[in-house]
Amino acid sequence: MAAALSSQFHPTTYRSIKNVKTKQLVSCSMQQPSQSNIKVVINGAAKEIGRAAVVAVTKARGMEVAGAVDSHLVGEDIGMVCGMEEALEMPIINDLTMVLGSISQSKATGVVVDFTDPSTVYENVKQATAFGMNSVVYVPRIKLDTVTALSAFCEKASMGCLVAPTLSIGSILLQQAAISASFHYNNVEIVESRPTPTDFPSPDAIQIANNLSNLGQIYNREDISTDILARGQVLGEDGIRVHSLVLPGLPSSTTVYFSGPGEVYSLKHDITDVRCLMPGLILAIRKVVRLKNLVYGLEKFL
Repeated sequence: MAAALSSQFHPTTYRSIKNVKTKQLVSCSMQQPSQSNIKVVINGAAKEIGRAAVVAVTKARGMEVAGAVDSHLVGEDIGMVCGMEEALEMPIINDLTMVLGSISQSKATGVVVDFTDPSTVYENVKQATAFGMNSVVYVPRIKLDTVTALSAFCEKASMGCLVAPTLSIGSILLQQAAISASFHYNNVEIVESRPTPTDFPSPDAIQIANNLSNLGQIYNREDISTDILARGQVLGEDGIRVHSLVLPGLPSSTTVYFSGPGEVYSLKHDITDVRCLMPGLILAIRKVVRLKNLVYGLEKFL
């Protein structure tokens, strides 16, 4: 059986450190937003995912792009950079504070979408909060310490922030299906592929392995102690192995194989275009405006 449910754009795991309590990161307090369009600031707008986000927000109901921030292509119209038919008459600027100040004066509901860098996320969210705006954070390799610090800050300020390890709804469904399958199989391995070299194991593979390890089971007992390199890397202490491929032309793919006596059950998810992350992003923007604290994981709203 195979379920074509991976993700090159994401995912950062925050569960690589065991015994870290993260319950405070998942509760959801709500408040009612205004009825006007949500003003969305894209921080990291010149990146591939930032450009896709500008297009997606422009097409979505109830929201509009109110600012494009990046250190690249400064001064160029973001609409033209994104290949849109008409200019948005909105230049890319390298000053988040200026954009936030202009939106705050309008008293509109605002959201900052952060595609920047792990080293700048904390200050970016603090700036957004200072101007009364909530944040959606999708930044690969963000550290758990940063997420914890942001959670404490948002709790104190009663402001919302959604930290999303992935914006891919398919990737989330794969992880959920893998958890369900793990209760029925004792053997599991992960095979992932990427078209270009990146950090391996990928955040996707690490997240899946951690999710399964947290269930308290031991997998692949007959092969758990082998040190043959060709058998792949063991993630955690529960015997889950990951095999990573890099071949130009391959999609960004994650497959989880389970096996039992007489059968193999596989779950697979392929990503071929960054646009697959946009439904998750639009959902995140709609939900974060109601939050008054930090929520970790888009799956809380599926």
